[in-house]
Amino acid sequence: MRFPEYRARRLRRTETLRRMVREVQLHPEDFILPFFVRQGRELRNPIGSMPGCFQLSVDVLLSELKEPVERGIPAVLLFGIPEKKDPVGSEGYAKNGIIQQAVRAIKKAFPDLVVITDVCLCEYTDHGHCGIIQHGDVDNDQTLDLLAKMALSHATAGADIVAPSDMMDGRVGAIREALDEAGFDQIPILSYAAKYASAFYGPFRDAAESPPKFGDRRSYQMDPANSDEALREVAMDVEEGADMIMVKPALPYLDVIWRVRNAFDLPLAAYNVSGEFAMIKAAAQNGWLDGERCMMEALTSIKRAGADLIISYHALEAVRILQGDSPASRKT
Repeated sequence: MRFPEYRARRLRRTETLRRMVREVQLHPEDFILPFFVRQGRELRNPIGSMPGCFQLSVDVLLSELKEPVERGIPAVLLFGIPEKKDPVGSEGYAKNGIIQQAVRAIKKAFPDLVVITDVCLCEYTDHGHCGIIQHGDVDNDQTLDLLAKMALSHATAGADIVAPSDMMDGRVGAIREALDEAGFDQIPILSYAAKYASAFYGPFRDAAESPPKFGDRRSYQMDPANSDEALREVAMDVEEGADMIMVKPALPYLDVIWRVRNAFDLPLAAYNVSGEFAMIKAAAQNGWLDGERCMMEALTSIKRAGADLIISYHALEAVRILQGDSPASRKT
C-alpha cells in the first residue's frame, strides 16, 4: 500500500470510525478486581501507596462489591491479612481464616460472582516469605503440602478458582492432586506461572503487610532478564494441571505475555500490579499525565499483547469509562 492511493488517516477521522475499525477492545468481562480483606468490622483502611484502594473487613467488602457486580465485572481476586502470623502461615489454611470467611460471605451474597483466592503463604508467615524456612531459605518441597492444604481450605469454603502465586516448583501438581482427592476436581487452577522478582510489587507489600523480614524472593521468583525461562515455567504448570496461566507483572513484560500467548492455548491472565497502578495514579495526581487516558492505554496494551483476562486495581474505574460514566469516555 502506497500514498496517495492509501491514506491511513481516512479511518481515523471521527470517533465512530475509530471505534468501528479498532483491533482490540476492552470489555467489563476482561477484568478481575483484586481486594485486600482483613479481620474486623466496618474497616476501610486506606492504602497510602495505592490511592483509592483499601484494606476492607468482610462486611464492608460486601458493600464494595455491589457496583462491580452491577457493572458486569465477573470475578474478584482475594488477598487476606490475618490477625496473627506464625512461621508456617497457619491462618492461611485455617477453617475460619479471613479468606475462608470472605469466600463464604461473598458466595452467599453474590452467588454468580467468580471468587478467586490467592494461594501463597507470604501474607500469613511472620517472616514474610512464601514458604517454610530452612537454613535461611524457603524449603520448596516442605512448602508444597501447606500450599495444597491452603488451596483445599479455599475450595471447601466455596472458592471458584484457586490461584497459586508462590512460585514453588511442583505446586500446581500438589494442589491438583489434593483437590481431586477431596472431590474438588471441578475447581480450576489459575497458576501464576511466570511471576517475576519485580520491584513493581512494593505497594502490594504495604497493602498485604507482607514484606520479607530478611533477604528477598529472588531464589524462587523469576529473574526479570529471562523470557525463555517463562515458557519453561508455563509448560511445567500446564503439564501439572493448570487450567489457566498468568504472567506477572504485565506492563514491563508485554513481550512475555505475547510469547506465552503464541506458545499456549489456555486462557491467559496478566496482572497489572500495584506498582504499575501507583505510577499512573501518582503522575496523574501531580498533573504530569492524563491519568484516565494513560490507564486505558496501558490496559489496552495488555490485551493487545495477548491477555484474555486482566487483573487490575484499575478495573472498576476502567469499566466506568467503558460504560460512559467518566469524562474520559467522551473524549475524542
